[in-house]
Amino acid sequence: MPKILFLCTGNSARSQMAEGLMRSLGAGQWEVKSAGILPSFVHPMAIQVMKEIGIDISHQTSKSVEQFSNEVFDYTITLCDYAAMACPVFPGFGKRLHWPFEDPASAIGANEQRLTIFRKIRDQIKRKIVEFLNLEGA
Repeated sequence: MPKILFLCTGNSARSQMAEGLMRSLGAGQWEVKSAGILPSFVHPMAIQVMKEIGIDISHQTSKSVEQFSNEVFDYTITLCDYAAMACPVFPGFGKRLHWPFEDPASAIGANEQRLTIFRKIRDQIKRKIVEFLNLEGA
């Protein structure tokens, strides 16, 4: 089973949503993990907007990329420029991809305005994963 790692700065929103989406859309055909350069917590708004589309990420935790430093991944996908710059080299010959997305956790405004940004990023990540899976023939 191919392994994929989604990586962003805090492992709180983008990479957590990507992990949940890949598990769901990849239909159990992928071993999926996510991590952060500076891990923090799973953002409650990420949990909420994922639940809206039937994906529960409330059990996921924020993890450090260092936790996976000795693992071999077929794909490492960075979701922000900081993670792309700071991403360590993993053993093996996996492909490294960069899908930069706006950080929804940095959105300001009332809760509904912030949720709108989380939904937008969730949907952008979903489209990118669907495109990826179609290219990989999964």
